[in-house]
Amino acid sequence: MPQGLGIVLDFAVALGVAFGAGMVALRLRQPVIVGYLLAGVLVGPHALGLVHDPNQVNVLAELGVALLMFAVGVNNSLEEIRQVQMVAVLGGVLQVLATIGLGLAVGPYLGLDIPRSIFLGSVLALSSTMVVMRILQSRGEAYSLPGRVTLGILVVQDLSVVPMMVILPTLAVPSGNPWGDLALAGVKAAVFLLVTVFLGTRLVPALLFRVAATHSRELFLLAVLGLCLGAAIGTFLFGLSLAFGAFVAGLLVSESDLRHQILAEVVPLRDVFATLFFVSMGMLLNPVFVLEHLETLAIVVLLAVLGKGVISTLITMAFRYAGRIAVSVGVALAQMGEFSFVLAGLGLQRQLIPLELYDLIIAMPRVTMLFTPSLIAATPGIYRALARAPRLGGVLGEDAEPPAAEPVTRLTNHVVICGYGDVGEALAATLRTRNFKYFVIEYDPYIVRRLREEGVPTAYGDAGNIHVLAQANLPQARVLAVTMFDSITAELAVRNALAINPRLDVIARARTAYARETLVAAGAEEVVEPPFEAALEIIRHTLHRFGVSSQETQYLVNHLREERYRGRASTAL
Repeated sequence: MPQGLGIVLDFAVALGVAFGAGMVALRLRQPVIVGYLLAGVLVGPHALGLVHDPNQVNVLAELGVALLMFAVGVNNSLEEIRQVQMVAVLGGVLQVLATIGLGLAVGPYLGLDIPRSIFLGSVLALSSTMVVMRILQSRGEAYSLPGRVTLGILVVQDLSVVPMMVILPTLAVPSGNPWGDLALAGVKAAVFLLVTVFLGTRLVPALLFRVAATHSRELFLLAVLGLCLGAAIGTFLFGLSLAFGAFVAGLLVSESDLRHQILAEVVPLRDVFATLFFVSMGMLLNPVFVLEHLETLAIVVLLAVLGKGVISTLITMAFRYAGRIAVSVGVALAQMGEFSFVLAGLGLQRQLIPLELYDLIIAMPRVTMLFTPSLIAATPGIYRALARAPRLGGVLGEDAEPPAAEPVTRLTNHVVICGYGDVGEALAATLRTRNFKYFVIEYDPYIVRRLREEGVPTAYGDAGNIHVLAQANLPQARVLAVTMFDSITAELAVRNALAINPRLDVIARARTAYARETLVAAGAEEVVEPPFEAALEIIRHTLHRFGVSSQETQYLVNHLREERYRGRASTAL
């Protein structure tokens, strides 16, 4: 084989097997990420050994991590991050400290002394930003409120690796100046952020605009990749993570007019290299070690899932987020991340942990990655089960109110808007122009506070909760508009609202055809499916360009809409 061709062969084998395993996973109605991880186990050195050098594939996979976090940063705006900064910063710090405390509590039962228990807690505290955001993106939930809260806490977790790498070695050799090292790491992080913000607000926008003006896709792609990888390498040289640098770079260009073109160029590369990341994680999982230490591994993994899940849920609820949001965040964070490998290597190098504990720590994140997609997919069911529990139902179902607001005058003949996202806000703006009255139900406490300051009648809480719906004076309402992203909450909102007022006219938004059928069965008078409505507008525009009359076009669109929304498959599309 020609020199240097080995990595190309490994790359091809990894992608080929990932494709096959992904197809099998879809056939079995499992997330494709599970297929990618199992594909890695299959071709790795502990199974068939088809990939000669897993480390080379892992290097390429780091590119996928950077591209994913860059895309996440581009899709999030600085304003959206500011809205969750309290729960992200304070909640993230509390989550890390509480999980370390959990490690201290259970470490003795695993035969660990205090320093090793602290080390175990630190490893458990870190979740995988790459895995969680990839799953949420595939489900279309990365930029929902639970997704943004989860992302904020994940970023804080990634940043916490820096003080951990400074402090943890002192547990083995308590000497030197750890606080001075920690202060130096903090200064480095601050300098990096200042330099990045300066370049990102002054130099980068002008540079990207000039490159875009050349109308060369190749140059534009090179400029975007250079920005992403340059920021990632910059954070690495400053002792931070590649993912954090790429995420910051993405945030800085998120306000640019070029953000959509940037995403269009990056997303295909992101998906290819992100697939390699999951395959590489599977390659390094040793099934023999898992079977030999199954009992111990099961205990620690269960600790990570239940312990972190409960801690993250309670902390999120402490910041006045609804129970459903808190459970979603808790489930998403209930696994271990790739930074556990970094800490494990450091602990072994400094003789803080024995080889047996090192092997255990290396196996734990990969095992949790295997069932994380299914766990996140089961979040609605987990929430429903917890909400039905006699003692937990009251805690999760009753949402804490934001600071007290002025009493709202009881409305009549009004519209009740469930969810103040893009759709709900657009509806409210239209109603204001016609002087129609409306009432908003929203589970983001910061949006609620802003609406109340603007004098908008608003209730804080989960619109699926009948007690929250009761605040909207539904017996006197004319229309209920359910605009939330979550289909489970939307269904509950429709059913509970009609239980209060069976004559209420309900219009709802559905993300998929299945969700539409569910909402119709719940009693919604009309259900709008945004992807299908977009298809109708494209059809309308295209036919107009071919000279088809407005009347004929409208007839065809109405026919297609009637077929679709009455549940009959349309052959015209």
